[in-house]
Amino acid sequence: MPKKRGKHAEMGMEMQVQSKRAKVETDCSPSVMDFESPESLFASLISPIKPEVFFKEYWEEKPLLVQRNNPLLAAYYQSLFQLSDLKELCSQGLYYGRDINICRCVNGKKKVLNKEGKVNYAQLKKDFDQKKATMQFHQPQRFKEELWKIQEKLECYFGSLVGSNVYITPQGSQGLPPHYDDVEVFILQLEGEKHWRLYKPTVHLAREYNVESEDRIGNPTHEFVLKPGDLLYFPRGTIHQADTPPGIPYSTHVTISTYQNNSWGDFLLDAIPGLVFSTAKEDVALRTSIPRKLLMQVDIADSTKKLSSILRMLADRLENTGELRSSDMRKDFIMNRLPPCLGCDSDSLTPGGKVPKLDSKIRLQFRDHAVITVEPDQENSDEIRKEMVYVYHSLKNRRETHMMGTEDDDTGSEEGAAQAEEPSVISECEIVRTSLLH
Repeated sequence: MPKKRGKHAEMGMEMQVQSKRAKVETDCSPSVMDFESPESLFASLISPIKPEVFFKEYWEEKPLLVQRNNPLLAAYYQSLFQLSDLKELCSQGLYYGRDINICRCVNGKKKVLNKEGKVNYAQLKKDFDQKKATMQFHQPQRFKEELWKIQEKLECYFGSLVGSNVYITPQGSQGLPPHYDDVEVFILQLEGEKHWRLYKPTVHLAREYNVESEDRIGNPTHEFVLKPGDLLYFPRGTIHQADTPPGIPYSTHVTISTYQNNSWGDFLLDAIPGLVFSTAKEDVALRTSIPRKLLMQVDIADSTKKLSSILRMLADRLENTGELRSSDMRKDFIMNRLPPCLGCDSDSLTPGGKVPKLDSKIRLQFRDHAVITVEPDQENSDEIRKEMVYVYHSLKNRRETHMMGTEDDDTGSEEGAAQAEEPSVISECEIVRTSLLH
């Protein structure tokens, strides 16, 4: 069973003051999501905290709690997903593991209660009521249009994939043991109440999900209860656990997560090969042979000095040219992100007017969903390849497969599972290719 809340008189005072200020400002100026632009959507999501304050003081640094006490926001949040939605969704053919996980934290360990095959709502409700199991619903944006709208705008805003999971936990129960994730996390409380405890990271800005034992994490740095309309943010690596307090029938919250494998280290691993390849065409230093037996780790002292010199030369070239081309990261993002959420206006995906000519001026209608690059011709394997203009866009991506991984993947993280898997279905991302004329 979850531990009762202790008294932490001095813990999280800064967060409490911030949430009180947010509560007062929101009571004075109630608002809901603003879908005018990606920037306005994010601003309304964290309101009344200003984005510039958020990124200066909180992003990758510390948790942010916004307790709103706003009936308008509470009602809007509840519309994103409810316990009652599951009955209808089960009738559409949901599967254990792929769509829903059933789990409970028992004696500090995660116990998975999944059955085989299709999810039966009656059995699901029985596990929920009698076994006090948490229902984890994967990627609800596949079914709920309002979440699709939110996540599509956030993908435009961050330039990174944005996943989500819904967690429904009965009273007096906890879904997962203390753990940390490898994603930036935004929690939106939809129904009921959830008691949260956050702890100091053991791994700052962690790159993987991991469970932590109670005796290792110490006392919470923050402890509070989320109510409908409240928002919580915490950086990757933040250790956390959450339970539904006794007396509260159940809690529903949605976790929105982003920035998995989106660090400078990831970008350098992606971009440096292209930089080396292009530089080697022009600088003979990169075309000279490595010493004999270097691969056998014999006499490497001189080689490390030589490699350091080459890296400094690459750094100078990068600074002078100002070019740092991403390769796989950019394509992966475009090919696996959500398509635009257009509602009834889906006809706008079909171009109108005449076919443009080479000297025509082109305006991109969905600029946030397209990337234009100049690359060697991917369809020509000759040594001398033409440079081509490529337009990658996500207009034909499939919402139904967004952020879904293979059935064998372990989606154990309560918050991090929103991003934990590689896509199992090839996206319908279209690539427009044309020759670059000199």
